[in-house]
Amino acid sequence: MHQLLLERFCQRALDELAAVLRAREGTAHDQYRRAYELLEKRDEELARAFDDFRRSTAVMQLAIMRRMGLLSDEELKVFSEQTQQTVRGVDSLQSADAGAAPNGGPAMPLGSSGVTDGPPLVS
Repeated sequence: MHQLLLERFCQRALDELAAVLRAREGTAHDQYRRAYELLEKRDEELARAFDDFRRSTAVMQLAIMRRMGLLSDEELKVFSEQTQQTVRGVDSLQSADAGAAPNGGPAMPLGSSGVTDGPPLVS
């Protein structure tokens, strides 16, 4: 499952990058900067969801993957009922917190690249 979700994440990131490169908006430097910023953000998300995957971090990382739209309800069913409930619970907490501003700052939902220029995300 881990490899499947990793491949899914990477394909989405590559599709987004291709969309940024196809847009051809601004100078070559502007386009390069947008591509770099996108890859930097996706690399942070990749690390949060997939790095150091072990028993003590697995449920949180599964919840992150679910929140990112990588792990479907059907795929979640391969795990124990307790794991499913915990992942859904963590996901619902993250959903509730997504609208709250962290540390009094502006709110940004998990998985948002923060990149304001360029084309919309491609799924």
